[in-house]
Amino acid sequence: MITGLKRLALVPALVFAVSAATSAKAQDFINVLTGGTSGVYYPLGVALSEIYGQNIEGVRSQVQATKASVENLILLQDGRGEIAFSLGDSMVLGYEGDEEAGFREPLTKLRRVAAIYPNYIQVVATAESGIKTLADLEGKSLSVGAPRSGTELNARAILGAAGMSYDDLGRIEYLPFAESVELMKNRQIDATLQSAGLGVASIRDLSTTNAISVVEIPTDLIEQIGAPYAPGTIPAGTYQGQDADVSTATVVNYLVTHEDVPEETVYQMTKLLFEHLDQLKAAHNAAGVIALDKAVDENPVPLHPGAERYYKEAGVL
Repeated sequence: MITGLKRLALVPALVFAVSAATSAKAQDFINVLTGGTSGVYYPLGVALSEIYGQNIEGVRSQVQATKASVENLILLQDGRGEIAFSLGDSMVLGYEGDEEAGFREPLTKLRRVAAIYPNYIQVVATAESGIKTLADLEGKSLSVGAPRSGTELNARAILGAAGMSYDDLGRIEYLPFAESVELMKNRQIDATLQSAGLGVASIRDLSTTNAISVVEIPTDLIEQIGAPYAPGTIPAGTYQGQDADVSTATVVNYLVTHEDVPEETVYQMTKLLFEHLDQLKAAHNAAGVIALDKAVDENPVPLHPGAERYYKEAGVL
């Protein structure tokens, strides 16, 4: 028979047991932070979630659509996700706590998992706008992505290198990819800047209904900005009506986690990423360039011990 005193003595133990069970459940859940549903992060995130849910015993996984890089990094710092997609410049600025980029304090819990594929900064205008160069954007309307998103940080950098600012434009819209395209279809804005993998669904959709111009970002301008920006090419035929290669800027994307995610979980997430590249490529062809030998680079954001363990085992480190 349990006396009143014994019942009281059991309360802390029961609270501890419930707390421990809750903690264990949290570790068995993987929330994949992505971006807007019309971008590249989202379909790749769906594929990753399926890979993790099917191959990590006892794990439940889900995909969360977000405003992408900056929001993802802040959510990771707050422990509201286990793995996220992010542009490389956003990741470094977040870790350092760059206030102008939207980070109120250094996100010191961030940890790298893998460098994956490059984003191509794609400036696309309606043909009837007459925009063919970055200089032609002066006085025109441009959508630059969600405020202080990774895409919007890219827009500031590119315009700045071209000697322009938002003040030189006729109007700025801060909209996700799909919404930007809808305004272009309706002749409500002239152009959009989208930082994404090649063949992004939103621009593909636009090119099937409207004549477009894919605007060049010259190599010398990209070299002026410097790392993590690098020259790249949007191959002819990437979008309907695009008949020639177009020079542009690229920025590497990363998968990122935080220090409180267990080492074993991150080890499994990293290992499964490289064991299921075919599944990721089927989700979006941007994943076709993800490679183990390019996954680790020099970077101020530390590798998570779980990812480091896998890379050592795979002979990359």
